[in-house]
Amino acid sequence: MRDRTAALVRTVADLDRLSLFLAAAQILLITGAFGSLLAQSNWTMVLLYGFLLAAGVGWIVRQALTAKIVTFLMTATTLVTLGLIAAFLVRESIPVVRHSGLGLISPFGSNEWAASQQQFTLVPMIWGTALTTGVAILVAAPFGVAGALFISDIAPDWLREIVKPAVELLAGIPSIVYGFIGVTIIDPYVANLLSISPGALFVIGLIIGFMALPTVISVAEDALSAVPESMKDGSLAMGVTDWQTMKSVSIPTAFSGISAAVLLGVGRAIGETMAATVIIAHSRRLPGPELYNVFDSTETLTTLIASSYGNATPGSKFMSALFAAGVLLLVIVTGLGIVSQLIEQRMHRKLGEGQ
Repeated sequence: MRDRTAALVRTVADLDRLSLFLAAAQILLITGAFGSLLAQSNWTMVLLYGFLLAAGVGWIVRQALTAKIVTFLMTATTLVTLGLIAAFLVRESIPVVRHSGLGLISPFGSNEWAASQQQFTLVPMIWGTALTTGVAILVAAPFGVAGALFISDIAPDWLREIVKPAVELLAGIPSIVYGFIGVTIIDPYVANLLSISPGALFVIGLIIGFMALPTVISVAEDALSAVPESMKDGSLAMGVTDWQTMKSVSIPTAFSGISAAVLLGVGRAIGETMAATVIIAHSRRLPGPELYNVFDSTETLTTLIASSYGNATPGSKFMSALFAAGVLLLVIVTGLGIVSQLIEQRMHRKLGEGQ
């Protein structure tokens, strides 16, 4: 990091007047365009076209400098946009927080949602999200690890070149397609098989788990492929079988990366809305008779937002409660992503120390 910082300082110090002018023009124009967009000004497109013109001229006369500036500006814009989204969600959720207080998320209150009586609680939705996430992990973890093991340690090279891109293509299937398959095939089958009502949390978790599979398999396969071949060869040289090598060497060594893959996959899939919305029964209560009954139905944070925002009046407590659900969902997904990244970094440090 110090080397890159020093290189950046040297680059700025060595700029001539033309380079300084182009750099300043690009930064000021894109900053002005972004601010004008937020202010809903008519100058947005003028400033944006000015930035594109300055970037085009810079690309012709100072290509390396322009590439650094543009990549920096795009990264900064992404971070600022993420921060503005989070700030907007928090701001819009403040009214319902003031109205309901800790009762909004506290499990020790009434836990009853009654919008007509201005009574709001997200406890059933939080619990429904937790149950579906648990089922999704139970589906995505074993199937994802099995698929990753097959691709990394079992499949021949020619088959790996076919299977891995095919698995990654599954991530491009729209969530509504998964939901349509779930509501027309899986949900009726499970309801008849187990004699339960349609829209059970178990089916939602099952669908989310399968939606997470492409990410889990891809990231877990990368983690397993990062295991040094010398460790696997040493195990085989001791006379153990391929399965014993995978069980005793590959999986334990890459366990951190595999865990990160499961969390990342489920974290991405849990934010998908339509697959769960078309299946779930939208019953805004805790499951019964036991809280852990995944064969009952309730609501999740994503399905609450998707099914209710069209009926909520802008500026009402109801709409504010939906924004509060969005804040919780953002915290959950972001937390899973951060934890998965920390676990993955730990795996890379572990493998680096072992080499």
